[in-house]
Amino acid sequence: MYKEKVRYEYITVEESLPLFVESVGFNTKELNFSRASGYPYYHWLQTVEGEGSFSYDGQEYILSKGRGILLKPFTPHNYFSKSKEWSTIYVTFGGQSVASILESLNMDSSKMYMNLQEIKSEDIIKEMLMKIESDAEFSRLDLSIYLYNFIVKLKKYGKMNSQPPLSHLYDKVRHIVEWLEESYGEDITLNDMASKLNVSSQYLNRLFHHTFKVSPYTFLIQLRIRKAKEILLEKPDLPLKNIAISTGFNDVSYFVATFKKREGITPKKYRDIFVRKQE
Repeated sequence: MYKEKVRYEYITVEESLPLFVESVGFNTKELNFSRASGYPYYHWLQTVEGEGSFSYDGQEYILSKGRGILLKPFTPHNYFSKSKEWSTIYVTFGGQSVASILESLNMDSSKMYMNLQEIKSEDIIKEMLMKIESDAEFSRLDLSIYLYNFIVKLKKYGKMNSQPPLSHLYDKVRHIVEWLEESYGEDITLNDMASKLNVSSQYLNRLFHHTFKVSPYTFLIQLRIRKAKEILLEKPDLPLKNIAISTGFNDVSYFVATFKKREGITPKKYRDIFVRKQE
């Protein structure tokens, strides 16, 4: 990283951008801060070396190496060093779409994150700083890309408080998802899915809700609809009844009703629209 403190704050902020970086930096010796009114932008602070104490909402969090805090705007907080030297990286950001992006990722609350090794956030911050050093005030769009990449990696690999990272959940359900991708046309029950992972149906439900925000059965229906859409276009002369059976819908009326409920149009209308576009 850098041997001296580095900070860059934009002179003007492109508030019309979906995501923008307000400031970014590396601090070799983090200072003590107390912000009774919080900070006006989202604030990420991560320990590089040493250890610090970070408090908000009446709770103290120890930021040792590889831990970070994502703080919502205007959240009162304070932090101070607990070691001889406490070095940190940070980025503050906002944007027209930042709240909706974080909400969709279930990251719209202030939280501490651990397990940050795979994110390589130090490298991302360094790339941001290098881009600013080369392009200064003309690097805003590029930093928005770096910022989005960081947020997605934080969602995928970061461990929120006591919750497992999303990547670990993916590993747990990968076997069942791969099996469903191959067996979606069969008559599959919740118990069939649970037995594939050797877990209870209740645990499987919780696992899918945490990972995909839907139940295992809803996931299977969505998979069947996706496969049906592929067949509708690949085989434009194949009757709907055959498509329904091949994708696990034993009743064509149920297939049509389910398809229309999820896609807003019937399978026939879907085929008419998109086959015509391909001609």
